[in-house]
Amino acid sequence: MTEGQLQEEFARCLGLLLVWAYQQRGYGIRGGEWWRPQVTADYYASTGAGIKGSVHEEKLAVDLTLTLDGVVQPDTPAYSALGTYWKSLHPSARWGGDFVHRPDGNHFSFEFQGRM
Repeated sequence: MTEGQLQEEFARCLGLLLVWAYQQRGYGIRGGEWWRPQVTADYYASTGAGIKGSVHEEKLAVDLTLTLDGVVQPDTPAYSALGTYWKSLHPSARWGGDFVHRPDGNHFSFEFQGRM
């Protein structure tokens, strides 16, 4: 599968995730960062807000903000149902809540060249 085809699969799965989230009682989603230009990725890495080589640079990750009954959910556990559903959509789907060293519950990505 080419990188472009994987990007299209990512977008398809993201659409399914958003529809699924809105079908759940009380869930809302606020947009987030889907594509991260190199200059932004470098800045985030230098401040500890991100990592070098993020798949955001490949358009294969998105950070979403979850609300429940209109209240922003900042903690990773609130995203666990979304993470479970996301991972069921594609063999490359990864959820940031599974990251061991720094859980990132609002991060939904596809693994690409060993990066998530």
